[in-house]
Amino acid sequence: MYVCGPTVYSNVHLGNCRTFMSFDMIFRYLKHLGYKVRYVRNITDAGHLENDADEGEDKIAKKAKLEQIEPMEVVQRYTVDFHNTLQLFNLLPPSIEPTATGHIIEQIEIIKEILDKGFAYEINGSVYFDVQKFNLEHEYGKLSGRKLEDMIANTRELTAQSEKKNPQDFALWKKADSHHIMRWPSPWGDGFPGWHLECTAMSTKYLGETFDIHGGGMDLKFPHHECEIAQAEASNGKSPVNYWLHANMLTLNGKKMSKSTGNNVYPNEIFSGNNDVLSKAYAPAVVRFFMMQAHYSSILDLSDEALKASEKGYHRLMEAIGLLKNIPVSKTSDFDVRAWRQRCYDAMNDDFNTPILISVLFEGVKHINQLKEGSEKITLEDRKLLLETFHGFVHEVLGIESSVSSQNDSNALNGVLDLLIDLRNQARANKDFETSDKIRDELINLGIQLKDGKEGTTYSIN
Repeated sequence: MYVCGPTVYSNVHLGNCRTFMSFDMIFRYLKHLGYKVRYVRNITDAGHLENDADEGEDKIAKKAKLEQIEPMEVVQRYTVDFHNTLQLFNLLPPSIEPTATGHIIEQIEIIKEILDKGFAYEINGSVYFDVQKFNLEHEYGKLSGRKLEDMIANTRELTAQSEKKNPQDFALWKKADSHHIMRWPSPWGDGFPGWHLECTAMSTKYLGETFDIHGGGMDLKFPHHECEIAQAEASNGKSPVNYWLHANMLTLNGKKMSKSTGNNVYPNEIFSGNNDVLSKAYAPAVVRFFMMQAHYSSILDLSDEALKASEKGYHRLMEAIGLLKNIPVSKTSDFDVRAWRQRCYDAMNDDFNTPILISVLFEGVKHINQLKEGSEKITLEDRKLLLETFHGFVHEVLGIESSVSSQNDSNALNGVLDLLIDLRNQARANKDFETSDKIRDELINLGIQLKDGKEGTTYSIN
């Protein structure tokens, strides 16, 4: 499975998080079924030009110039932010996370192959894919359902400055001007690869010329994924992917998320509550549960009301799972757990239909509450199967953690430390220095340093 990763020049936004969360769910479910999955998710750290076009400035290089730092400093900073954010959402790491800059040689080799097959041309140190020539033997636009004839008819004539033969042609390699920071030597001169090329190079290297699943955001279907298909078929003559999956967009209060209009919220702003669009802070597990309540291919609208409802549903689900362990058992069962369990699998087998899965899980919650009240009975074997099913689908597949929030965990830790400090102060007042020293030493072993001062005892966590 290959998923197009982020371009690391800014903090990861919530729409991207939804995309990666969707494919994390798919990765988890395939592993849950027992498949051996190689999940490749790339990092775009070069060659992604402004407005996803063939002209303009590399987004990472532009950021580096503005901040007067090295491009790889930009890459490192935002890659770390990307990983930290996804970790809060409980995403599993991919099997391989390659970078565009780490595969320049592979990209150059693919360009050579496409040139040798006659589906590209070099001009002034840049190399472009010849879409019209490719379309004579293949079908450009088959993924998005677009016809090249219509694209040509709806395209303005090339400007005099353009060196491409046709407006539909896209860059495989761009010549770097004297001011361009990120550049590599090639048979056509110093330059950098086109954006579409990196995914073809990395997916082919790690998954082969044909593999099962390729995913990304809905906005990548055209032109990015369409160009990937063309590059692969032009270089090796094979259709690269068996199943294309696209996660849909996330809106905010019924409108497209946009930083420029202010209709936007970042993950850390949701977790802290430091934003102007939501009434309170929400835990990462609650946000993930909210995301899973819509099919990955459907548009999902984020709002305060929706998150509040998700928070209530999340607590109901976690409370029911907690109750299940202590529910008394009987010799017979009123609840057909096996049939209910099969419906969970049926939902996920229907194009990873998480909203249907969640509705089936809440039917299970209803039965748990009836078992608690004594209006239903369950055998020990069925109770064990019910608990295993909830754990498998809620924690393993949906990736919903049982902890309420990192903020609540932090509050709990602070409360425990305050209690231990009070107990230590009482021990010192009673001249019970053995207990006092034991509390101090055990906390040091856990990386917590107590500091006694005039204003009382404070602590720092290493």
